[in-house]
Amino acid sequence: MTIEHKTSGSANSTFPYLYAPIYRNLSTIHINAPENAFADTVLFPGDPLRAKFIAENFFDDAKEICNVRNMLGFTGTYKGKRVSVMGSGMGIPSCSIYAKELITDYGVKNIIRIGTAGGLKGVKLGDMVIALSASTDSNVNRMRLLGLDFAPAADFTLVKNSYAAAKKKNYPAIVGSCFSSDLFYHPMEGLHDRMEKLGILCIEMEAAGLYGICKEYGANPLAILTISDHIRTGESMSAEERQLGLSKMIEVALEAAV
Repeated sequence: MTIEHKTSGSANSTFPYLYAPIYRNLSTIHINAPENAFADTVLFPGDPLRAKFIAENFFDDAKEICNVRNMLGFTGTYKGKRVSVMGSGMGIPSCSIYAKELITDYGVKNIIRIGTAGGLKGVKLGDMVIALSASTDSNVNRMRLLGLDFAPAADFTLVKNSYAAAKKKNYPAIVGSCFSSDLFYHPMEGLHDRMEKLGILCIEMEAAGLYGICKEYGANPLAILTISDHIRTGESMSAEERQLGLSKMIEVALEAAV
């Protein structure tokens, strides 16, 4: 699919986004999309190139709507319904900035994170975890509740719809808990044992922050996670398996959105 790309209006083709004309039209510091550019529902992968892949392979009439810092966003249609996709970057801080601005500046109502995770006991390579809750070692959600433990959850309707979509397609889906880590290389010994005892299925780096932001500003969150690597067994998806697994997850997220 050919995507219509957003440009800055500058004649410079080497660094078009460094020139002033694009900044005069910014709605936020980080997102240079015009008003009403985003649909009510935004798919939210970490990698902006995955956002581009989704727009090119799953959307009809896709248009690039933002590109500051190469954090690409697109809007198109899926089964006749308007839907958007935008990269979130890695980790809770990056994810939180973009999610907050999508909600408060663009009126986005639903944000569905789609990404990969490291599996623990209870899941297999290629399984899809629909994260009902997200624990974390970050302090962001405690700050939202004056130092107390705030436990934001996924939106029930999005959970229900995504689980139904996965089962309809016979995709391996499990509803459960994930852990959003601030550290990719975690120094704490025994942490995985403790997580498994508490029923945590996988580890990723954004969901808890997304859930907190959405609850604070009145939007509906969900994270759908494909187990691309298994922490206990050392297994890892091949490039072909990863592509197939991520495509299944994208399908489920889009079905939940429509």
